[in-house]
Amino acid sequence: MTKPRFLAEKIAAPADRPGEQQIDYSIPADDEVKTTTCYMCACRCGIKVHLKNGQIRYIEGNRDHPVNKGVLCAKGSAGIMTQYSPARLTKPLKRIGERGAGEFVEIEWDEALALATERLKNIRAADPKRLAFFTGRDQSQALTGWWASKFGTPNFAAHGGFCSVNMAAAGLYSLGGAFWEFGEPDWERTKYFLMFGVAEDHDSNPIKIGLGQLKGRPADNRAKFVSVNPIRTGYSAIADEWVGIKPGTDGLFVLSLIHELLRRDKIDLDFLVRYTNAPWLLVNAPGTEEHGLVYRNQEGDPLCLDRQTGHFVDALRPGVRPHLMGPINLPDGRPARTVLDLLVSRYLDAEYAPDKAAPRIGIPAETIRRIAAELAEVAFEQTIEIKTSWIDWAGRQHESFIGRPVSMHAMRGVSAHSNGFQTCRAIHVLQMLLGSVDCPGGWRYKPPFPRVPGSGPTPSPMVGPDQPLAGMPLGFPQGPKDLLVDAHGRPQRIDKAYSWEAPLALHGLMHMVIHNAWKGDPYPIDTLFLYMANMAWNSSMNTAGTMDMLKDKDPKTGEYKIPYVIYSDAYYSETVAFADLILPDTTYLERWDCISLLDRPISHADAAGDAIRQPVLKPDRDVRAFQDVLLELGTRLRLPGMVAEDGGALYPGGLHDYILKHERKPGIGMLSGFRGDGSDHGRGKPNPDQIQRYIANGCFHEMEIPEAARFHRYGNLGYLQWATAHGLIDSPDPMVLQLYSEPLRRFQLAGEGFGPKQPPNDADRQRLAAFADPLPVWYPPFGEAEPADGYPLHALTQRPMHMYHSWGTHNVWLRQLQARNPLFVHHETAAEMGLVDGDWVWIESAHGRVKAEVKLMDGVHAGTVWTWNAIGKRKGAWNLTPQAPEAKSGFLLNHVISELLPPRADGYRYTNSDPVTGQAAWFDLKIRLRKCTPGEAGATEPSFTSQPQRGPAPEPTVRYGAGMKKGAAE
Repeated sequence: MTKPRFLAEKIAAPADRPGEQQIDYSIPADDEVKTTTCYMCACRCGIKVHLKNGQIRYIEGNRDHPVNKGVLCAKGSAGIMTQYSPARLTKPLKRIGERGAGEFVEIEWDEALALATERLKNIRAADPKRLAFFTGRDQSQALTGWWASKFGTPNFAAHGGFCSVNMAAAGLYSLGGAFWEFGEPDWERTKYFLMFGVAEDHDSNPIKIGLGQLKGRPADNRAKFVSVNPIRTGYSAIADEWVGIKPGTDGLFVLSLIHELLRRDKIDLDFLVRYTNAPWLLVNAPGTEEHGLVYRNQEGDPLCLDRQTGHFVDALRPGVRPHLMGPINLPDGRPARTVLDLLVSRYLDAEYAPDKAAPRIGIPAETIRRIAAELAEVAFEQTIEIKTSWIDWAGRQHESFIGRPVSMHAMRGVSAHSNGFQTCRAIHVLQMLLGSVDCPGGWRYKPPFPRVPGSGPTPSPMVGPDQPLAGMPLGFPQGPKDLLVDAHGRPQRIDKAYSWEAPLALHGLMHMVIHNAWKGDPYPIDTLFLYMANMAWNSSMNTAGTMDMLKDKDPKTGEYKIPYVIYSDAYYSETVAFADLILPDTTYLERWDCISLLDRPISHADAAGDAIRQPVLKPDRDVRAFQDVLLELGTRLRLPGMVAEDGGALYPGGLHDYILKHERKPGIGMLSGFRGDGSDHGRGKPNPDQIQRYIANGCFHEMEIPEAARFHRYGNLGYLQWATAHGLIDSPDPMVLQLYSEPLRRFQLAGEGFGPKQPPNDADRQRLAAFADPLPVWYPPFGEAEPADGYPLHALTQRPMHMYHSWGTHNVWLRQLQARNPLFVHHETAAEMGLVDGDWVWIESAHGRVKAEVKLMDGVHAGTVWTWNAIGKRKGAWNLTPQAPEAKSGFLLNHVISELLPPRADGYRYTNSDPVTGQAAWFDLKIRLRKCTPGEAGATEPSFTSQPQRGPAPEPTVRYGAGMKKGAAE
């Protein structure tokens, strides 16, 4: 096989052949090449941007970059048309008409910043929590969260509550890491890959590269790939086995696998004793305030019973042979049992047996038994070994790493259900029982993880007027004492995160911000400050209702119920029309960005990595990078950490200076590479030449983990010392993986009526007692409460791999791939209803209805319909014409999803969310289909009035690069 070639290489012209057309190969492709980091999705691939005369000629992948290794997808290549999109905003805007009408006047930046500063200054002086600052899928949360803390508002969060907080919280409280951005399968060595609910947009290039490795292996080194997903598209379509389950039953499937493994005694007992809390003792005294809590000594150390001595000793003491199964009595006479004993008794219950579980999951019981047997066979009979000497946390020498080559991965398909948190935890318990965590062939951490499970600062309440928070707005509660509720149990955040309704809302509840602000529950706000969050369209449930809330006025005063909206975006999205002040952002190719180890870095399992974006082009519009604007506002507001002693800007160069100078703690800055004199990595003083060193290195940096420190990092002394020295963790203490979550038990105890801080009503108590279980539990998604005969079908969305959220549908090249989306229906379901390809149907839920065209397929669970998400657009938005197919044939399921659950007995309505984390339960949706009459077919509804178009009139045919041809005018 010949060596692959790349566009950036200088390739010699082939020799001329007689009679062949002469081709001029001397046309220079570019006069400059700049490296940076892609932002067409969240994978953070490295790219090379080729420029000529200051314009982009093409974008290619950076072969040296650790994320994509030169691979570039359709989104990344199409970044040219995102840069030159006619939907770009061009100047600050101030609303002059009614909110929602899209009527603005252009203003100068001085006026825009003055308006924002005046508003924010008054809020901070009176009541900082009256500012709700929420950002979308940006990658600068280390900055935006820090800014919110200095302003003094607890009302900050980002996109994670929409998307993945169930996955993140479950992993962080169980393993000290999580799927996707915090970990990855060992693609090189795994022999069995089990994937849950992953659509085509997530992981994108990294997972495609990994799956390519799996599928391309020689016959003597095959790996089986099993995909658990109601829909067989994308990654699932190339799986060796597709398990098409009923939506929301992943957790029951996993717990049934666990039942089979326990029944057959196929668990890694040595791993569980050495690295998890399996031998820890739990007080077993029902009806008391310590029932289910870990039995500890006076120093707070967890205890176990040493079988050799008969003494109760520190469970972390090396060499202990702990009691594991059966009841025991504590020295004070109370009964106790181990975590493992409780786990085994729960999951051996007949409720989880395949014959009982399979009908609810929608697959044969034999499938569960077979997959459990395959997992056990690979984990325990096909172990692999890496001959590398290493030392564990207790000082014990090991001559090799032993791997149980089963790996797993999960994403939004699991996370976006109201039972998603416990489902994600169940997957992690399965990994621990197999011993396949951070071992050769298993699932592996990506730095800066692992961290002590569930550890970190707790969320900070507001201190007072003109005061910063004592810490960060987001954090890790350890129990009821850390909730942000007042003396009466009322939430203290506008989204009700860290309340009794959502105690582990690590990423906030962004989907509830507008509703709660409109309702004034738990209090009214003054200003809603949004960045890159299309809340008036695809980033909200109940889209029509959300738009009405943004426009609604108090009939007594005539003022808007949400008094003021500041919005920053680079493009003319649907949300722009509902803002009072628009601060136009740059594109990702026009600004500095920091992809930091303090946020979402570019690490992989063998190295810690971070990256930057550099301005490849200068803006040709009157726009400013949002991060620069945020720091400018901080200076004008004189926020701590943003102003020097003389009152001037501490970071006059905006984010560029912040990246160079800011330290989160001594020696730890936004970037880990080239610190101090350029030779320090991880820890070190700020280096004024740091950014230039990154640019010279391709805009990224890596710190390779020593070979002896790459596995079992929670208990690998070499890794713990290396990570401490490089600033990833604070101390080299071992990290115990948590089969059983004591913080959850503390919340559950409060629901049972124990402790000084308890929920204020019976409904909240019952929710905590039922759902905050310290061992994973499965319950039907809340959407199942819809009457089966009224709304019998599940409805899901997936994002296509050539789109990401709503970012791509204004991109001319990506629009050519897809500008409309049908509703996909199983052939059998369609036949029962008399539907054929091309029919139009009403999709009706208990909340509303939307109209779409039908497309039949087999690769979907028969009781499930689905569509591509974020294709449908409002007329006139994104500078699309009112006749654009996205507005006529594209549709959103969001229109039929409510942000609230049906009312409880007293009329109160909980959010349509996971009851532990507040994760939006997008995928709990139940619907019915009604065939359209001939007069109803042909265009989607609901259809909203067209937003006034902004920018140049759309061209019917768009051509790019004509002026770059040889001989064209320079």
